Amino acid sequence: MKLPPDIEFHDDIRLLIYRPRGVVDEAAVQKAVDVLEDLEAKLQRPFNRFSDTLAADEVELNFKYVIQVSLCRRLSYAGHPPVKSAILATDSTMIHYARLHALLTQGSPINVRIFKDRQEAAKWLGVPIKRLAPKDEGPQ
Repeated sequence: MKLPPDIEFHDDIRLLIYRPRGVVDEAAVQKAVDVLEDLEAKLQRPFNRFSDTLAADEVELNFKYVIQVSLCRRLSYAGHPPVKSAILATDSTMIHYARLHALLTQGSPINVRIFKDRQEAAKWLGVPIKRLAPKDEGPQ
């Protein structure tokens, strides 16, 4: 499967990495969700997620859309094995929407946590920090 440039999948550590750049809007989120759902269907085995939002310049989302996506993900992933979804964010708007997503997926197999520190996210996901670093930089 050909992945968009802002999405990577590491089969050896069962991790999908999403690194949005520029504006994070409904189209960007939907593209990432489409890839995520395609991989879930194709692989038939659980994998964790890491969203590195530090390169995003702007967030153009709204409550209604985040609620809709979160509830859809909750329903579409019901009955599957547990997965972890780490969101690396320092932008207050991004953190706000990530917290809403975490709240709405609470009690589902999707365990969402928000991190301001890449090292903490790596530790929680159980992966080496260097695997979460963007290709154009070293570990942070």
